[in-house]
Amino acid sequence: MLDFFAIFSKGGIVLWCFQGAGVTESFGGPVNALIRSVILQVGFQKILTLTYVDKFIDDVQLHFRDRYKNELEQRGALKFLLNNFEFGDDFHILLREAEGSSKAKAPVSMRTFNESQKSQKTVKSMIETKDGDKSKEQVGKKSKNAKKEGEKSGGDQAKAAAQTASKKAVETGNGGLTQEEIIERNRAKFFSKQLGGAKPEKSSKSPKPQKPKGKMNRVWDMGGKRIAELDYSGTNGDNSSDAQNQDPDATAEPVSSPSLLLTNSLKVTGGFGGMFGMLKGLVGSKNLTQEDMEPVLDKMRDHLIAKNVAAEIASQLCNSVAKKLEGKVMGTFTTVASTVKQALQDSLVQILQPKRRVDILRDVLEARSQRKPFVITFCGVNGVGKSTNLAKISYWLIENGFTVLIAACDTFRAGAVEQLRTHQRRLNSLHPPEKHGGQPTVQLFEKGYGKDAAGIAMEAIAFARNQGFDVVLIDTAGRMQDNAPLMTALAKLIAVNTPDLVLFVGEALVGNEAVDQLVKFNQALADHSKTDKPRLIDGIVLTKFDTIDDKVGAAISMTYITGQPIVFVGTGQTYSDLRSLNARAVVSALMKA
Repeated sequence: MLDFFAIFSKGGIVLWCFQGAGVTESFGGPVNALIRSVILQVGFQKILTLTYVDKFIDDVQLHFRDRYKNELEQRGALKFLLNNFEFGDDFHILLREAEGSSKAKAPVSMRTFNESQKSQKTVKSMIETKDGDKSKEQVGKKSKNAKKEGEKSGGDQAKAAAQTASKKAVETGNGGLTQEEIIERNRAKFFSKQLGGAKPEKSSKSPKPQKPKGKMNRVWDMGGKRIAELDYSGTNGDNSSDAQNQDPDATAEPVSSPSLLLTNSLKVTGGFGGMFGMLKGLVGSKNLTQEDMEPVLDKMRDHLIAKNVAAEIASQLCNSVAKKLEGKVMGTFTTVASTVKQALQDSLVQILQPKRRVDILRDVLEARSQRKPFVITFCGVNGVGKSTNLAKISYWLIENGFTVLIAACDTFRAGAVEQLRTHQRRLNSLHPPEKHGGQPTVQLFEKGYGKDAAGIAMEAIAFARNQGFDVVLIDTAGRMQDNAPLMTALAKLIAVNTPDLVLFVGEALVGNEAVDQLVKFNQALADHSKTDKPRLIDGIVLTKFDTIDDKVGAAISMTYITGQPIVFVGTGQTYSDLRSLNARAVVSALMKA
C-alpha cells in the first residue's frame, strides 16, 4: 500500500499530499528541503513493487491538472497551501481503480480426464510399430475379411473372427510378438534410456571401420632420416623409443614430457636455421663483434678515402668506431650497417666540433677594452689563398665595426705587397673614411722585400697600438713544410711577436697531403720555440670549399690531426664569400653515397 503521495510544482512547492495510516509526521518539510538542496530523484521504480504505479501517477497528474487548471493559471504557485486543494476523494477513487485493475484473475479450474482428448484414445492407437505402413495395410485387409465372414456366420462368429484377425495382425506387424510382449519391450527401452544404458543393438550389418585416433605422421617432401622423431603425437616415452628402434643413428634420449621432447628435437636438428638464422644475424637482440663489423667497416673506410679523407685518418676512425661498438647490443630491427654508419656519423660530428671554440669578435672586443690590438697570423703552403682570405676576413671585421691594419710580411714572393695594396684600396672604396670619422678602416703596413718578416710584424703591432687599430692581420710567405729555413723563420715570427691567434690556411682539395702539412707545421713551431709550452696552430681556414662538391674529407683530416676547429670556410672569389663551418652539413655530404 501507499504510505505517502505528494504533488508539487516545477518550482518545488508542495501542492497536495496524502499520508497513509502508518505515517505520523508531516512530509511537507522533508520534501521541500530535498527539492531546495537540488537532489530530486525519482526512485519508485526501484523501491516499490506495485505494478500499477506508473499508470496511477499518470492518471493522478492528468486529473489534478484538469480539475485545478483555472486556479493554477489565476494564482501564483507560491501562494498555495496544502488545504487549498480538496483532492482526497478523487485520489482515493483513482487509487481503488488502479488497485482493482491490478488484481490477479482467479485461476481456471483444470479439466477432468473424461473431458480431455486423451480419454478418447485407445491403447491400440498409442502402439508404435516398426513396419508401420505394412501393418496398417495388413490390418485393413484382415478387417475386411473379418467383416465378410461376420456377415455370413452371424454375430458370435463375426466377433470371434474379428478378435482372431486383430491378434494375427498385431503378431504379423511386430515380428510375431504379442501385445503384452510389445509393451514389456517398450518399457525396457524407456528405462534403459532414463538410466543411461547402452543403446539397443542395430541390425547385423558390417560396421564401418573407425578412423585411427591420434596425429598422423607428417610426410616431408625433402625428408631426412629422423622423420619418426618429429612425431609429437605421443604422450609417453614409447614413441621416442620406437623412433630410436627405427633409426639406429638417433641420438635423442627417451622423452618423458612434451617440454623435453621439444628440447631433444632441437638438439637433433641443430637449433633454429634457415630464415630464422638469417633474421637473427640481420636484426636486433645481437651483440656486435669484430667479425660482424669488419665487412661494413672496410666499405666505410674505402668510402671515406674516396671523399678525400686521409687513409691513415680513415683507418683510425674505423678502428675507434669498432672498439666503441664491440659488445654493444643492437636495437630491434637494426642492421649492422646502419648501426656502424650512425656511430661513424656521430664520431665525425664530434671531431668537427672541438671543445675549444674560436670567437674572434669576442676576443677583439676584449683586446680593445685593454687598449691593445688583436693580432692574427696567417700561415700555410704556397698558393692556397692566404692573401685573398686575409682580405675576406678584413672585410668581415670592417663590417662588424672594427679597424684593420694589414702587415705585409711576405718579403719573398714578387707582387705580394702589391696584391695587399690592391685589396686595401678596394676595401677603403667599399667603406670610405668619411663614413668612419675620417680615419681609414683598413691600412697597409709594409717595408718592401728582402726584409726580416719577424721585425716587420713587430713594427706593425707597435704602429697599430699607437694609432688605435683594433686588429692586426699578419700575412706571411707561403712555404712548403719540407723547407727548413722558411719553417724556422715562421717559428721565429710567431715566437717573437706572440700573436693572439695563429690560423693555418689550407685547401679543401688535398687528401693525405693535409696531414703531412699540419704535422710538420706544428712540429716546426714546437722545435723552434724557446718555451716549454710552444705556440702551435690555433685554428684552420679552409679555402676553395666551393670546388670540391661532396669530397670534404680534408676538413676531417685537418681537425682530427690538430684537434683545432675550422674557423672559416672560403666559398668563392668575392669578399663576402666567407662562411662558418656547418659540421652536420659537412658530415652529411661526406656520408652521401
